[in-house]
Amino acid sequence: MPPYTLTIEMGRSSRNGFEEPSDLLVEIVGTLERYGLDCNDYQLYDFVDVEALAQLLNSASSDIEVRFTVEGIQLIATPEGVTVPVDEESYAVQR
Repeated sequence: MPPYTLTIEMGRSSRNGFEEPSDLLVEIVGTLERYGLDCNDYQLYDFVDVEALAQLLNSASSDIEVRFTVEGIQLIATPEGVTVPVDEESYAVQR
């Protein structure tokens, strides 16, 4: 199992989260594809437990930000969605 870093920051949230873990899964995979990583190039469950992440994001009573890395691309998951940090965007596009 590859090493990983998980950073959680909490504050105040404006959204209730993802309806289903599959919604979060689709958003993570879509974000990775937009940054040049084909879904056949990795096994997402090696990097993050999507069901546990969705449960965490949905149960947070305040803003929460979870950062994790998949095949060198850092992602930020919040109840509002999944993004790539600005400083990672140029790296991810060049992959």
